[in-house]
Amino acid sequence: MQARARDRWFAALLLLWGAFAVASIWLRPLWPVDETRYASVAWEMWRRGDFLVPYINGEPYSHKPPLLFWLMHLGWAVFGVTDWWPRLVAPLCALGVLALQQRLARRLWPNDADSGALAPWVLCGTLLFAAMATLTMFDLLLALCVMIGMIGVVRAAHGEHRVGWLWLGAGIGLGVLAKGPVILLHLLPVALAAPWWAPAARTAPARWYASVAAAVLLGAAIALAWALPAGYFGGEAYRRAIFWGQTAGRVSESFAHRAPVWYYLPLLPVILFPWLVWPALWRGLRAGSFSVRDPGNRFLIAWLALTLVAFSLVSGKQVKYLVPLLPAFALLAGNALARMPAPARRREMLLPACGFLALPALFAYARANPAAFAFPPWASELPLWPAAALALALPVLVWLGRRSTVVQARALAFAVCGAFIVIGAGIVPAIAVYADPRPAAAHLADLQRRGTPLAHLGKYHAQYNFVGRLEQSIEILDNPELAPWVAAHPAGQVIVVERNRHAGGERRPEYETPFRGAWIQLWRGEALLLERGAAR
Repeated sequence: MQARARDRWFAALLLLWGAFAVASIWLRPLWPVDETRYASVAWEMWRRGDFLVPYINGEPYSHKPPLLFWLMHLGWAVFGVTDWWPRLVAPLCALGVLALQQRLARRLWPNDADSGALAPWVLCGTLLFAAMATLTMFDLLLALCVMIGMIGVVRAAHGEHRVGWLWLGAGIGLGVLAKGPVILLHLLPVALAAPWWAPAARTAPARWYASVAAAVLLGAAIALAWALPAGYFGGEAYRRAIFWGQTAGRVSESFAHRAPVWYYLPLLPVILFPWLVWPALWRGLRAGSFSVRDPGNRFLIAWLALTLVAFSLVSGKQVKYLVPLLPAFALLAGNALARMPAPARRREMLLPACGFLALPALFAYARANPAAFAFPPWASELPLWPAAALALALPVLVWLGRRSTVVQARALAFAVCGAFIVIGAGIVPAIAVYADPRPAAAHLADLQRRGTPLAHLGKYHAQYNFVGRLEQSIEILDNPELAPWVAAHPAGQVIVVERNRHAGGERRPEYETPFRGAWIQLWRGEALLLERGAAR
């Protein structure tokens, strides 16, 4: 009966998760610049019929490997080229992570179903996981590859050597195809620390480390099966970029996001909200029934601690880099909560409940004072009802404080997912009006069909290529290149992004629309030259 009830609650969680994903797909466009860029890369590969070398706006794209783009192509091959399929890839990866997390829990605690029962609730209710779950980016795909590799490590530690090392090799290879060699930073520390958590590695360390090396070689072979032909057909510059840029080149690139060693530590309560501010979790971790001697707990502690230290030592830091660590935290926290020695305490829900007030309070203040946050003026037009709906979480969660720890954990997970649904339904559509590249992209596509040459002045991230289904690339110009391009293309038009709306006058842009706190303007080349000359 208890298992049946647990399954019903898990089905309810999946339904809520599905509603969250559908709301995101239905209510918002692909966000510039990252989501639109990755969809544009997949679109150009599809349009060219070249599934080996990624391209962006006519040039080989060496910044990311092709696995995410291949997954987009897979859906397009079945459903046709649609906007919704690229946005469905991340939620499907999230579901895959949930499924593999449960599989890993059964491997870690084969005789204790309760130990992993709360892990999916903790994962779905973790702020960072919920925030990333519908974004078309590489981090959840990488997390899925990490889960494949970790299951392999655990299976090898439990005596399934051949299958385990094949899983680890597959995880490494797919991880390289997903986001590059960073997969090794996720998988190797816990595998190399196996003598601390795995008796098999302690009894035969030489065999263990030789097998880890063999799995790395298998992963390298999987990655090279793509990289070698891609490097050959992509040309010398692309070949140098994917072999150098994906390894040592990442070290120099990381300086773009340089942060101190301690950068992640003060952010953990936010990243892992609401769990780290919930006293019940800390009570569970201190409970005598939660043992650090347990091999499963040791495995998770090694995974969390070593990987967090490794990413803290790398100069470049972004919060999303920690997404593949979240399943480990959820398993460890879920196991601790399952071993609570006493009933939940009502006051323990007060702190996470108050945390849910922070967002509506911040939102209400930002709406009233957009300039204080450097928000565009239209922020004052956002509706207030989402803030009121989010504030309702406080009394509901406090009231649930009299219930069991399991009920409280489920309530917190529902609250986080529900908060994102409220934000998606109430706030995102209002923002999307000013962040949707589709109207401008449709105008550009119409010009291309009429044979009008197009150029973009300044940095361009291909944000119009996929959403407008552009068939030709847009030339990218620096300021000194503008006059020669206009001379060569007298009928051409130039895209410009300006901070302020055009004030009017003798010369006006052919097209103008608000976009992300700025204005997209489309000018005839000669008019733009005259306008810029007059501005000087």
